[in-house]
Amino acid sequence: MKALITGARGTVGTRLSARLTAQGHAVVAWNRAAVPIDDYHAMEAFVRAEAPDVVYHLAIASHPTGRQGESWLVNYEWSSELAWITRVLGIRFVFTSTAMVFSNHARGPFTRDSVPDAPEGYGYEKRRAEERVRYQNPDAVIARLGWQIGEAPGSNNMIDFLVDQSRKLGYVPASTRWYPATSFLEDTAGALISLAQMPPDTYMIDSNECWTFYEIASALARRHGDAWRVVPTSDFVYDQRMQDPRVPLPSLAVRLPRLP
Repeated sequence: MKALITGARGTVGTRLSARLTAQGHAVVAWNRAAVPIDDYHAMEAFVRAEAPDVVYHLAIASHPTGRQGESWLVNYEWSSELAWITRVLGIRFVFTSTAMVFSNHARGPFTRDSVPDAPEGYGYEKRRAEERVRYQNPDAVIARLGWQIGEAPGSNNMIDFLVDQSRKLGYVPASTRWYPATSFLEDTAGALISLAQMPPDTYMIDSNECWTFYEIASALARRHGDAWRVVPTSDFVYDQRMQDPRVPLPSLAVRLPRLP
């Protein structure tokens, strides 16, 4: 298989690229400096020339350049154009969205029948992008991701948050009433590879069956040699879990056996 990946150097893209390569697949990274994302003809010509079997659209506006409307351009307009290009060329399209399409006022756990309601910000842009992608390419696969867990700091994952909080506060405040949507990067990458072969639909990638953020953070601290002091709080009450039995994804307990 040949995969074209946007955001290939990002948190999920790096792991997905490595896993695909390890399995013997060819990987092409989208270089925005070479192929501008606001030039439809350049984008279509690039995708046509590369002729991938699947396009993974993972990119977000993680490194803003100051351009007006850049976040909307990356999250919505680019997604719309890629959905159309892949439809025209008959290429499988996997678009990664987020659990944040559901607002903090929505009631989880969420299922495939839950209606996204994010009213603003990143979650709103992704919610609208999901609608546009489905309109532009009915054969697309949409994958909603939760908070990613890596093995070390250095990218936008949960470990970075724990390290940052510990550095700033001397401890990590963690709610016993928040059930985050989350999964390990390695498992997310594996699920995305599997989803490229599954029927067009919206899928949710979440390994959290029943654990609070306090329980997860505490288990991660133990996994890393008690690197952080995790303190329970009750200030954030939210069930963000996403339940989708169709997605081949191991439980958090597989990688964090010390979970209660």
